Amino acid sequence: MRWIGAVLFLLCANAWAHQVQELQLWPTIPFIRGQDLCQYQDAYGRSKSHMAKDMTDNIIGLLREGVQGGYAYAMVKDMDDMANANRAQASAGLGMDVLLEGSFKAALDETYRQVQPNHRKLVFFNPATLIQMVRDLRDQKRQGYLDDKFLRGLSGVVWGTYSFSPTCRGDVLVTLHLQSKDGHTYNFQGQGLPQAVMHSVAEQVFAHFQKTEFPSKVKFGDQVIELVGAPGSPISHATSTQNAEMACKQIRARLPSAQEYELLSSLGEWNGGVSIVQDEFWAMTDGMVMAPGLRNPSPVRHVEDVRPDVIHFYCVR
Repeated sequence: MRWIGAVLFLLCANAWAHQVQELQLWPTIPFIRGQDLCQYQDAYGRSKSHMAKDMTDNIIGLLREGVQGGYAYAMVKDMDDMANANRAQASAGLGMDVLLEGSFKAALDETYRQVQPNHRKLVFFNPATLIQMVRDLRDQKRQGYLDDKFLRGLSGVVWGTYSFSPTCRGDVLVTLHLQSKDGHTYNFQGQGLPQAVMHSVAEQVFAHFQKTEFPSKVKFGDQVIELVGAPGSPISHATSTQNAEMACKQIRARLPSAQEYELLSSLGEWNGGVSIVQDEFWAMTDGMVMAPGLRNPSPVRHVEDVRPDVIHFYCVR
């Protein structure tokens, strides 16, 4: 009977979750190039005297190898000019923004495929027809069909900035900005090679928008439970169950029951629930704790029997 109740709970909770509004984002992610931090570090990371000393050392080294003075200076200057030309050529023209946009979308989709939440909260909305997309691709144009009638359906825009990192090892520093229709802005940052940096940024974006929000509501049988969180944070910890219970009362809420802890954990933090780790202890009323790792004979134990160092909790109504 217990598993039947869990299944019914999940079905009800999923039905509730589908009512959550998703963010419809413009499919084009413009990237603005910022200061080249590699060149900046080269220019200002050392004093002029240090730079002059390095060039002098190079010339002296060539002179010791038998190169004549004028040729030695010319060789050092040519090598410096060649290095600058190679950097300029590598960073010239378009393409980096397209790479960053494509790798971000691919990494975000990969995360969604791996986690497989019941409801996706971030989607890219492209109002263009397939015929228009084919024409744009043929002309090597980026997505971004502009029509006021269709753009009214957007609920957010993503844009970013990137700079070559000061390590001068091919890394880029990327900052991604998301602005919603209601004016809220969210910012995420990562650093790494161009083909990999957006994986880190995509994971940050997924965790921020897909994770359970507090407060939020979940349908539990014929009731609706509101996940209030804890005072000052979504999930907190206390030294005793009494302190946790008092904290919930301060915000006119209560501690979850063992069944609520288990079923909300089954729902998971990506589907409106709260995951609990096996070796953690979660506060309940009357001096009891929920210990998922202690199943025999029951995960519900008196706090004196297990004596945990830290007791986790969140509050519900």
